[in-house]
Amino acid sequence: MTNALAIQTRDLTKHYGRSGEIKALTAVNLEIKGGELFGFLGPNGAGKSTTIRTLLGFLHPTSGSASVLGLDVVKDSVEIRRRVGYLPSGFAVYDYMSGREYLDHMRALSGRPSLLRHRVMEALELSDAILKRPVRDYSRGMRQKIGVVQALETDPELLILDEPSEGLDPLMQRSLQELLLERVAAGRTVFFSSHLISEVERICSRVAIVRGGKLVALETVKSLVRFQRRRVDALVTRKPSRLATLAGVFGVKVAPEGKSGYRISCEAESAAVPKLIERLQTSGLRDLLIEAASLEEAFMSYYGDARHSTGAVQVFPEVAEVKRSKPKAAAKRPVTKRAPAKRAAVKRVPTKKIAATKRRAR
Repeated sequence: MTNALAIQTRDLTKHYGRSGEIKALTAVNLEIKGGELFGFLGPNGAGKSTTIRTLLGFLHPTSGSASVLGLDVVKDSVEIRRRVGYLPSGFAVYDYMSGREYLDHMRALSGRPSLLRHRVMEALELSDAILKRPVRDYSRGMRQKIGVVQALETDPELLILDEPSEGLDPLMQRSLQELLLERVAAGRTVFFSSHLISEVERICSRVAIVRGGKLVALETVKSLVRFQRRRVDALVTRKPSRLATLAGVFGVKVAPEGKSGYRISCEAESAAVPKLIERLQTSGLRDLLIEAASLEEAFMSYYGDARHSTGAVQVFPEVAEVKRSKPKAAAKRPVTKRAPAKRAAVKRVPTKKIAATKRRAR
């Protein structure tokens, strides 16, 4: 199904609440071709899982439409789930089953043969002995491996994975990435959300970034990175002049470097780098380091909560407003120590009189 659309959404919207006050998704438009390895980025609450659940028919859209493998997500949800390999976030397993029983059960529900179980188990270092053990004895990472196997073993034409690396150690994360690249090379489509920006940058061809339920970026990884600033560090023999006047150059710092000359540090947009180098060469350029932007920097620039390149942190306006309007704690009143109250004198009755009174009462 290469080049055909594996996933398509048109103004996909999902609101919760009686009056739709909780806006989980708003007018999301996506087109994912067959054979793509597509990354879906965003922090918790951005709308990633809501999008995935709507694509699989677990949730119905408030408005708009979506299709998966050419099938409508509302009318054909059962057929979509049969043809798609799905790994949910926070994957849970039936504790009373063994690993093998669970995998056989899930494969039987799909109605498809197991084609890749051995290959995936080998990549994730899962042995037959481990599959014989009850799932309740598995660690979190082991359960996640079982989830990956059940999603991939029938070799589905589309994989939808919600945080697939969750709970896996770095070695297993790399093995999972290799498995996904293998499936794409075989003509399958992979759509997955992740918090690991480095993972998305390493293996994805395109990426979407969501913020507050809205799509804020949809580009190839190279395009997103291309427009981010570069960090420049240079050593020159003579103190340069007019660097800060160059268009696209920001935060110029000049510091003496002993007898070597001057250390220059700044940030520059891609288009400004050639002119910056020319200006540095006129000052006796001795050493130069230019660090390329990363997808993480692009992600942070769209979210605005942190500038990875400068280390500065920006507080969202609504958070700042809350901080400004937060009432101060009332001043504590001084505590006045009171003198202990005098106890009333208790008249003691002799024991003999008490005994006589009891006898008379009888």
